Amino acid sequence: MPVWWLLVLPFIAGACLPLQAGINGQLARHLGSVFAAASISFMVGLVALLGLTLWQRGVPTLGALRELHWWHWCGGLLGMFFIAMAAFAGPRIGATLFMALVIAGQLAMSLSLDHFGWAGFRQDPVTLGKLAGVALIGAGVWCIARA
Repeated sequence: MPVWWLLVLPFIAGACLPLQAGINGQLARHLGSVFAAASISFMVGLVALLGLTLWQRGVPTLGALRELHWWHWCGGLLGMFFIAMAAFAGPRIGATLFMALVIAGQLAMSLSLDHFGWAGFRQDPVTLGKLAGVALIGAGVWCIARA
């Protein structure tokens, strides 16, 4: 069993996602642009991360950056896509349905990542129980969308 904070921190991070979507949706409405809102969100995050990186003295060397593969740079693109879609879709469909769909998408992708051991995850085969859990999440999305 992981130490308690390895369970609490992801829970807190997950709780922040609908709040982030709402804030970015309001920012997009105020600015009149989903992409401007996403850009501001990323700029604030970049400044915070740069501050933390400098504080920890964890600045990577140019050599380490040169050794990266093309796909190492895609995390930022995926983050941009999520932030932009949260600002766009979240306010239109509501926090509950938005997050239910996000969770369903996360779990569906997670099954593949774990099953095949992709993206650095340990290999953990798909089981009937895991498929049933994802199916129940899908049923939950359906119930929420109909409400």
